[in-house]
Amino acid sequence: MEIKRDVYLKKIVSFMWDGQIKVITGIRRCGKSYLLRTIFKNYLLEQGVGEDHILIFEMDLTKDIRYRNPLELAKTVRERVEGDAERFYLFVDEIQMSDEVPNPYNPDGKQITFYDALNDLKSLPNLDIYVTGSNSKMLSGDILTEFRGRSDEIRVRPLSFAEYYAFTGGDKAEAFGNYAFYGGMPLILSRPDDTAKADYLKGLFSEVYLKDIVERKKIKREDVLSATLDLLCSSVGSLTNPNNIANALNTRQRLSGENAVSANTVKSYIGHLTDAYLFEECRRYDVKGKDYFDYPNKYYCVDTGLRNARTGFRQQEMTHIMENIIYNDLRIRGCEVDVGVVYGAEKSKSGRSVQVPREIDFVATRGGKKVYIQSAYALENDEKVLAENRPFSLTGDYFPKIIVRHDIRKRWYDERGVLNIGILDFLLDDAVV
Repeated sequence: MEIKRDVYLKKIVSFMWDGQIKVITGIRRCGKSYLLRTIFKNYLLEQGVGEDHILIFEMDLTKDIRYRNPLELAKTVRERVEGDAERFYLFVDEIQMSDEVPNPYNPDGKQITFYDALNDLKSLPNLDIYVTGSNSKMLSGDILTEFRGRSDEIRVRPLSFAEYYAFTGGDKAEAFGNYAFYGGMPLILSRPDDTAKADYLKGLFSEVYLKDIVERKKIKREDVLSATLDLLCSSVGSLTNPNNIANALNTRQRLSGENAVSANTVKSYIGHLTDAYLFEECRRYDVKGKDYFDYPNKYYCVDTGLRNARTGFRQQEMTHIMENIIYNDLRIRGCEVDVGVVYGAEKSKSGRSVQVPREIDFVATRGGKKVYIQSAYALENDEKVLAENRPFSLTGDYFPKIIVRHDIRKRWYDERGVLNIGILDFLLDDAVV
């Protein structure tokens, strides 16, 4: 049974023949190669494209090792495509395996890279180019910078709950429990038992992700990188900043003087973790003032299973896990997401009126639409209901407002027009946002 990735297939299809290089990015092992070589290829075949018109180079396999030389790749593709009246599709998978080679016309000059080869092939009017890459040589910002506005980025993420459930079926609540615990990395679905699932996720951190970052960024303090990662995993959904993390690390490890960890080092390492797609920063936004705060902000892990594995599956605070899942789902739906901050007047102990900040978990925007969302595991009494609704009343606007809850199944609107919706209903209905 094939895992459906319709969100990404539609995006790829929308970019076809736009004159740009399509760059499929995302955390390693999230399904980029499968999306390109299986799902998109099958789509093209169904549209009548001949298989001989889909040129596939798998740079991680020995059968294509000669094409790691970018000059060989460009030469071979040109010979096949140039001057032909038919249209062709070029798939280059794991392009980070490509070598850098001397310029044969200027051996002492800048070396030739796969960026040069693809930018050259891009000039062929009957060729549409698609590439994937994900390791330490091809993370985040490097790709679009090198292509200098000549590419479209298609960001692939681990499975959403809707994708996960479409594959597993069965009881929704049970499926959600497994998803919240083990996450949506596609290969999780093929692991036979809980031990195999846990070992797979733990291995991704130790054998893939951290090694990539250490190699690429030449990290000197691997212990600090690892500890920063641990603290981010423990604090998903909580406000934090590099100063707080640095202080926590210095206190826990009793570091001082030259051995102390600086806030700048932590900030740099957080940047590496976000650059590798492991985390995303969610900034705080003044809803009325329409401005961003510098710090503190929130950080969400790209996959709750990875987050849980890093914490040894010991920190199962469902409130934070649910919030992380909602954040990831909003990003999959194409939303930009901020933490909303609004201010309301309250009386201090001295009786004076003071402005107190209130938080809206998510301000999700897409196109010209905006939605305010609160994540609430359970609202057992009127006091909690009031606490979740109070920030909504302070926005001063009429954009839709939603409370996503774990303790209800049927959706309904309250007297303020706020939609209360169960987490399963929210995740399985992309028309809500």
